[in-house]
Amino acid sequence: MMSSSFNIFRVGISFVMVCIFYKSLVDSLPALSPQKYFSTLKSGKASLAYFCQADSPSTSIFLEELNKAVKPLQDYGISVAKVNCVKEEASRYCGKEKDLMKAYLFRGNILLREFPTDTLFDVNAIIAHVLFALLFNEVKYVTTLEHLQNIEDTLKGKANIAFAYVRAIGTPEHRAVMEAAFVYGTTYQFVLTTEIALLGSIGTEDIEYAHLYFFHCKPVLDVTQQCRRTLMEQPLTALNIYRFIKSMEAPLLTEVAEDPQQVSTVHLQLGLPLVFIVSQQATYEADRRTAEWIGWRLLGKAGVLLLLRDSLEVEIPQQANVVFKREEGMPVEYLVLHDIDLVISHVENNMYTEEVREDEDDDIEGPDMDTLGIQDDEVAETVYRDRKRQLPLELTVELTEETFNATVTASDSIVLFYAGWQAVSMAFLQSYIDLAIKLKGTSTMLLARINCADWSDVCTKQNVTEFPVVKMYKEGEKPVSYAGMLGTEDLLKFIQLRISCPVNITSVQEAEEYLSGELYKDLVSYSSVSVLGLFSPTMTTAKEDFTEAGKYLKGCVITGIYSEEDVSILSNKYTATLPALLLARHKEDKVESLPLANTHAQDIVQIITNSLLETFPEITVENLPTYLRLQKPLLILFSDGSINTQYKKAMLTLIKEKHLDSLTPCWLNLKTTPVGRGVLQMYFDVLPPLPLLVVVNLHSGGQVFAFPSDQAVTEQNLLLWLKKVEAGLESPITILPAQEWKPPLPAYNFLHMMDAAASQHSSRKGPECVKETDVQENDKEQHEDKSAIKKEPTETLRIKHWNRRFLGKLIMGRVSTLTGSPNQTFTM
Repeated sequence: MMSSSFNIFRVGISFVMVCIFYKSLVDSLPALSPQKYFSTLKSGKASLAYFCQADSPSTSIFLEELNKAVKPLQDYGISVAKVNCVKEEASRYCGKEKDLMKAYLFRGNILLREFPTDTLFDVNAIIAHVLFALLFNEVKYVTTLEHLQNIEDTLKGKANIAFAYVRAIGTPEHRAVMEAAFVYGTTYQFVLTTEIALLGSIGTEDIEYAHLYFFHCKPVLDVTQQCRRTLMEQPLTALNIYRFIKSMEAPLLTEVAEDPQQVSTVHLQLGLPLVFIVSQQATYEADRRTAEWIGWRLLGKAGVLLLLRDSLEVEIPQQANVVFKREEGMPVEYLVLHDIDLVISHVENNMYTEEVREDEDDDIEGPDMDTLGIQDDEVAETVYRDRKRQLPLELTVELTEETFNATVTASDSIVLFYAGWQAVSMAFLQSYIDLAIKLKGTSTMLLARINCADWSDVCTKQNVTEFPVVKMYKEGEKPVSYAGMLGTEDLLKFIQLRISCPVNITSVQEAEEYLSGELYKDLVSYSSVSVLGLFSPTMTTAKEDFTEAGKYLKGCVITGIYSEEDVSILSNKYTATLPALLLARHKEDKVESLPLANTHAQDIVQIITNSLLETFPEITVENLPTYLRLQKPLLILFSDGSINTQYKKAMLTLIKEKHLDSLTPCWLNLKTTPVGRGVLQMYFDVLPPLPLLVVVNLHSGGQVFAFPSDQAVTEQNLLLWLKKVEAGLESPITILPAQEWKPPLPAYNFLHMMDAAASQHSSRKGPECVKETDVQENDKEQHEDKSAIKKEPTETLRIKHWNRRFLGKLIMGRVSTLTGSPNQTFTM
């Protein structure tokens, strides 16, 4: 289902059309001779060629439809050209008349498929047939119920199915299904049929028009159990399919405890209303079951939420048991509906119906379709919202196969490798251009970009197997891949901190300026810690280890080295025993010293990396994996807004006195990380009063302990409570399930991807912002099995909304298999 051939086809297509010359054709088709045309065909390039021999009015309709297909085909990586057959140049495509009545589908110089031109009767048929041929692994064609049942049984517990019936191949509905499969084909198994009898056998009464079903097979573990099926009731257009599948990806039921007027979900973005089932603690379980049943009934039509009345800060009418929100910005309706069918009827009678004709909405074609095909809502929102935005692409250099090597060797360069058909790439391209705007006129670094959908060979040679990827090229150094968050500020930090580290400090005065932040004051805002290694001139091995660690940490932190005869002046001043590290924390205006005796490079990297961590951090999407790697129980302060001063003082005092060394003290702001509400509800069933302190032992046992709500949070009370927890005198409020929580697919194991940056340093965990890349362009064996296009369009790390769900999973479930040894113990 998810074969690599799918992605290869996307960028390696030549579609050669053999037909008759027609003078009235508009100039959108470039005219080439056969020799010129075939000389331009290259691996990884796509081409649609029309061979012309003589005037023939009988082909005028076909040519008009072919011309309409030019832009859509180009959006899928297939260019279009007209080839004039001349006597001086022989070509077998300019030969017999019967050959002029066929269309030929090529990849490179290899013929893939022949189509009689009478089957390509309009633009929809052309696009549908081409995509159907290319997506032969992603779209299974079935003619019998037995075949459909076999596919369903095979995918139970593995993947969901999009099953479509169309009246005939080449219809507008067939095109819509193929375009959806192009976006979603690596996420869902698409199944297509034109057999009316097969559609009737699954219970559809009205079979006069095309249908699409979503088979929920992934949650089904029993092969004898039938997959639940949801019918798309809207007309089968590309936009409707994307909206429908997007709604299938949304949660069936969401619990909220805030003003319904302020609640927004992906359903509202898709034009679907929200239905809130009002619940209270006394009837919570029954209300939840009712809400889940309504959720299934309204799946694809509305979003269903369970509104916890007891936790609301706003008043709602006492008698109301249902709240209806039609769209963003409109006042909500408070209803009294005591029957499920009444709820369903109210929603269906108040839905806005909108039929979208594909030929009236250019936005549903091309790269913008990908915005609806990804799983990260914020990426979808950003790309779709900004689809009309004109980016100043001229601020970056567009590279090709011919210009790549010359450009990156001529000057220090940052290169973005992206795919024009992938939504995440297009979202990050906006951030990349924002970076170019920030650096305009201030940086000697050349910013460049290359579209791997057009130049797959270049990307393969550069070891690019996922999108988007940013690499830095500097003369005399190996290319360095950026592995931080996909945002303008994080990438800017990576670039600004790529000074030659470690910096060689030559005098005590220069060392003091370095530690104070004066020496590199323009970079202090990007690195709150400066690291200085102190060594006597004879400590050769120790200096080499530190230098190696400093080079590895380029882009993450500023490092310097001082090894002069008068190094004792600095070591005495900062009470450091040589060899030593000095850590200058600029925000706190203090310098710490750490010994480095018998410390190897990988250990130095770990020491410096740990020093960058805050002592009492706010847990966010970006930093959660880093703190989980410490393999300690989490002492989390949940707060609904800024942190309580009393709580913060108590925590910092215990941290300073080393009482919390066996824990990771942190706090989570529910306003900036709202998934924390779901976490607390997982622990307590209902949202407890805030602020609240809990200990979560994720790595061993899964116990969750809550600080007594009737006690004041003081240093003494908190320390006494933690000692009781350690001694087993406190009972956990819940125990997290022991089963492993794994990513839905191996390629979604983002923690593993982020750890890959540290793989060069034995078993240590290094920083996430850089990873060295050894480019071996001539090593064909190394790349022969790698595709230049990543297999899953949504397989990319560091996407904020996915990580938000990831955050909830990590805190709500046991993660020993993801983050380290399950034998971690809790000791004070």
